[in-house]
Amino acid sequence: MMTTPLFPRCDRSTAWAELQAHFQRDGRRFDLRTAFAHDPRRFDALSIEAPEVFADLSKNLLDADALALLLALARECGVEARRDAMLAGEAINTTEGRAVLHTALRAPRGAAPHSAEVHEVLDAMLAYAERVRDTAASGIRDVVNIGIGGSDLGPQMAVLALQERAQPAIRSHFVSNVDAHDITRVLRQVDASSTLFVVASKTFTTQETLSNARIAKDWYLAQGGQDIARHFVAVTTNVRAAAEFGIDTTFGFWDWVGGRYSLWSAIGLPIAIAIGADGFRSLLAGAHAMDRHFAQAPAARNLPLLLGVIDVWYRNFHGFASRCVAPYHQGLVRLPAYLQQLEMESNGKRVAVDGEPLPHATSGVIWGEPGTNSQHAFFQMLHQGTDVVPMEFVLVREAAHAHAESQAKLLANGLAQAQALMLGKTAEQALHERSPTAAHDIDPAVLARHRTFPGNRPSTTLLLERLTPHSLGALVALYEHRVFVAGALWGINSFDQWGVELGKAMASDLLPRLTSGDTSGLDASTAGLLARLRAV
Repeated sequence: MMTTPLFPRCDRSTAWAELQAHFQRDGRRFDLRTAFAHDPRRFDALSIEAPEVFADLSKNLLDADALALLLALARECGVEARRDAMLAGEAINTTEGRAVLHTALRAPRGAAPHSAEVHEVLDAMLAYAERVRDTAASGIRDVVNIGIGGSDLGPQMAVLALQERAQPAIRSHFVSNVDAHDITRVLRQVDASSTLFVVASKTFTTQETLSNARIAKDWYLAQGGQDIARHFVAVTTNVRAAAEFGIDTTFGFWDWVGGRYSLWSAIGLPIAIAIGADGFRSLLAGAHAMDRHFAQAPAARNLPLLLGVIDVWYRNFHGFASRCVAPYHQGLVRLPAYLQQLEMESNGKRVAVDGEPLPHATSGVIWGEPGTNSQHAFFQMLHQGTDVVPMEFVLVREAAHAHAESQAKLLANGLAQAQALMLGKTAEQALHERSPTAAHDIDPAVLARHRTFPGNRPSTTLLLERLTPHSLGALVALYEHRVFVAGALWGINSFDQWGVELGKAMASDLLPRLTSGDTSGLDASTAGLLARLRAV
């Protein structure tokens, strides 16, 4: 059990009341344009250098007093003590009685709890990955990862991000949806004799994963395959169930590794096969560097802490209900999807750790797409819509390709969008512009109102020098710790996911009913839909 001292929940703290007063007095009327005009050093003061990540926080709706109060809130609520308890291996996941030690997975040998067993599995997994990567000996040309949730989103996000560094002779595929359209699409692209299937399920009972694994096995046998043990590997703790399936190579992980925090474990096998043992160790090292920053940097320069308190400021004081993440690098195409699980599954809770209903909001909606595609999809709403949505731009200075002009255009667009969100455009400015697409007979004043941008819309820019295993590891760890900070302030357990269970249990009840037609005990809507689905 946790042995750290008890701290007040955020809404019961002195700093919270002071923040409410400050917001009513100054915060709700804060204007970024005025702030920059009055403080030429604002960018310098609100730029943070962390391992592999430079963060510009200056375009956030923050003055010095608000930031000082937010840091006071973190101190009063014991965020640093809670952080230290997590890193020490205390059972901070109180509803499941578990430690939370994904940080131990990327710590150097001997530097964290459970080090010997962690490195034993890591060494074995990476040795296996290297054997697969030797395509002349292994004969493997395609790797199909079968998982769902954290055993799909993390590896898929990382493999796509690091594709430029991947073994070119091996293609990576990811299957997660229980909808068989997903796996049949992949099976049409591969050959049974040169495909390795990675079945990722801690318990080897996950419904979606096992359904797809059985389809893959049946397909492999139908194609004339005769060596399941060579073409299937499992990441699981249920060695017996894997053996009954026909798998004899397994890599395990532990109950103190949550699914959405598991890419650093053997769940990362597809990443290791793609980028090699050295690349995977570099990924771990980057994350560990951010762990050290989170553990050691002073609060005013601690990037995960600052991002976490800003999230609380926006959610609970400004009332912003979502945050948009726009990575300006195509390799990070799955980063928003990965962050959706990381943040909303972690902090989408309505009760405190003691089970008491919360009077304040917790996780907002996380969403996004890569720039510049997103600019032509939903940026209209971000600039001129009725809701204010804090933006997060992720820029990578140096491209992996040789098209310098393309990279310059990409970066210019990312900078311009953040600038436009902040500055906006007044009706007077719009009135003096000409628009070639405007109706020729429209009243100029009416057109100007259509072309006015309110501005003062906040954003954060995270800048990487280049996208490498090390920098990706640091970036993902940054997001993990940010989620921890917000959850600690809200007084919730960020490491369980009971909300995932109810729908799964109901699906198990409904599955046989689709065959039998039994609707007894069902509500009228579900019964009517079930009957409709069974209609011939």
